[in-house]
Amino acid sequence: MSAGHTEVTTPVPGEPVIVCDTPQDECGVRDVLDRLGDKWSVYVVVELASGIRRFKELQRAIPGAVSQRMLTLTLRRLERDGLVGRTVYPTIPPQVEYELTDLGHSLTHLVKALADWSIAHRPAIAAAREAWDAARAEPATASADLR
Repeated sequence: MSAGHTEVTTPVPGEPVIVCDTPQDECGVRDVLDRLGDKWSVYVVVELASGIRRFKELQRAIPGAVSQRMLTLTLRRLERDGLVGRTVYPTIPPQVEYELTDLGHSLTHLVKALADWSIAHRPAIAAAREAWDAARAEPATASADLR
């Protein structure tokens, strides 16, 4: 558990799931969410969960055509957070490999759980979105009357 974190509670309507000793989310949740909530970090963790990868292997494996700059920044941030290890081999040109650290591997079960939850609930989320959109759609005649 992170510093300042006191407990994980049973969800009760209107009460927080995580209780911190200090205000302003000082229990570390924001830090973790900022890192894993960016566009590319989870993809990198998923790819490295399969094993060691070189930079170009990672770049090709990640869906969505991540730029070289963005992948470099993402790997540096994950390395700084202790989730990814970087090994440079003294060859010409230098060969660099990336792998998950023990801390990074400890995250993979959570990423898998999130992916499983997403897959299991995709139809319900799609239905909720359709219902929400339909309830808020303006009838064609109403928008024509406003002109």
